[in-house]
Amino acid sequence: MEYTNFHDFGISDKVIISLSEMGFEEPTPIQKAAIPQALNGKDIIGQAQTGTGKTAAFGIPLLEQRPEVKSRFPYALILTPTRELAVQVCAELVKMSARAGVACLPIYGGQSIELQIRNLKRGVDIIVGTPGRLLDHIQRKTLVLKDVRTIVLDEADEMLNMGFIEDIKKILGEIPEEHQTMLFSATMPREILAIAKNYMKKPVHVSVDAGQMIVAKIKQVFYEVREDDKLKALTRLIDVEGPALTLVFCHTKKEVDDVSGKLQQMGYPAGALHGDFTQSHRDEMMRKFKSGDIDILVATDVAARGLDVPDVSHVINFSIPQDPEGYIHRIGRTGRAGKPGMAITLVTPRQYRQLRLIESSVKTHIMKEKLPTGAEVKKAREDELASSIEELIGEGKHSSLYHLADSLLEKHSPRDLAAAAMYLMLGETAIEEIEEIQTGYYEGGKKGVVRLFMTVGRKDKIKVEDVVRSIAAEANIPARKIGNIALYDTFSFVEVPSDMADRVIGAVNDSIIKGRKVKIGHARKRQQG
Repeated sequence: MEYTNFHDFGISDKVIISLSEMGFEEPTPIQKAAIPQALNGKDIIGQAQTGTGKTAAFGIPLLEQRPEVKSRFPYALILTPTRELAVQVCAELVKMSARAGVACLPIYGGQSIELQIRNLKRGVDIIVGTPGRLLDHIQRKTLVLKDVRTIVLDEADEMLNMGFIEDIKKILGEIPEEHQTMLFSATMPREILAIAKNYMKKPVHVSVDAGQMIVAKIKQVFYEVREDDKLKALTRLIDVEGPALTLVFCHTKKEVDDVSGKLQQMGYPAGALHGDFTQSHRDEMMRKFKSGDIDILVATDVAARGLDVPDVSHVINFSIPQDPEGYIHRIGRTGRAGKPGMAITLVTPRQYRQLRLIESSVKTHIMKEKLPTGAEVKKAREDELASSIEELIGEGKHSSLYHLADSLLEKHSPRDLAAAAMYLMLGETAIEEIEEIQTGYYEGGKKGVVRLFMTVGRKDKIKVEDVVRSIAAEANIPARKIGNIALYDTFSFVEVPSDMADRVIGAVNDSIIKGRKVKIGHARKRQQG
């Protein structure tokens, strides 16, 4: 049967009306595949990422399964990896059941357990929670699962990544034998498939293929930059693109702190989110981001799990995702609720292979674009200023300064006055020369610079300063003449002036750095990426 609207599922009018009020017009592919099977009581394995409509895919069947005789104890349990996702899923269920009167309660760490116990005692239909806190309540016997008919594992792969697998197994062991299980995951690692095999009964597999998982309205591009130029590239893209809300992904907490801190110093309204922050800080940062008090949120993958902000227009991978699944999760944070989105990845030439692996795995094409030029950045800033001035004139807020304008016009031309006022607003950016960013460096080389390959790296406990000190001493050249140094586990690359390359090779080859004999020579293209 072709399901063209929610009526076709045979669900109650109360739920259909609520869905209509939420703006749902027709089922998404994962909903069309999962809802009929779930309504028939089948166990479901659904492969779909955030943003494909999976909450309604399991939520609608849950609401339809509400027992006629209301109990004090929940009839459904939903497990989520993060507090944010638990709150989000519960809020969606409340909206979908606005007329059905289903009581939903989020349970998570960081909130008063006494408050949760009081709410549980009042009675609840559906519990949405994180595994750790749910298990805590089960062990305290404040959460009674004897009436649970359905359990949902939402973003199962994320729960696996966060180390919840044993907690999940314990919770599954507490559920009554006769129950329905629905498991949703963007990817299907071996451990998740093992849970399906051991805890599910003849599950039906439904999925959105990788091509569909990358939302069609998301434009995907990448820019080739040197590692040292990434921040310049990021700010240049923000200036020219003019995004509404931007989510910037970094690999590490330190990188998040560095990038967000530098953006703030440069005047960009940016915030940071990673695992070292307190829950109150996370909540405050999310409030500011959703309200637009900050336009840019720099985060790690872990901190952004469960984050759902419909107005995110741009996702920027400051650090390339470490695997294709990570790419799917990241870019799924934009292009929400039918809105267009932009996914940008900053790539060093050595990371081309990783980029191509992502493209191949998720069956997508990521276009290479050229970074905006300095002239384009200046024009974007000027256009933004002009737009702000026109908006101000339209609102009439400038009229209180007419007397000052009249006074100045007696001494200066309108052109001089307008340009001077705009200069004051733009500051030094009005006249600064914007440095161009080098691209394609590893492929063609940087004029006047040679890149050398060294057979020592991080595993040899080598640091950048060790390389600089050794080359400067052995080759008798000033340390300031030594350019960028890239350390890897077992080897390193170092830039030196072209006219000093042979001198450096002759002096440093077979020398000793930190007890390790070093070989050095010209970097071949294969080594350069």
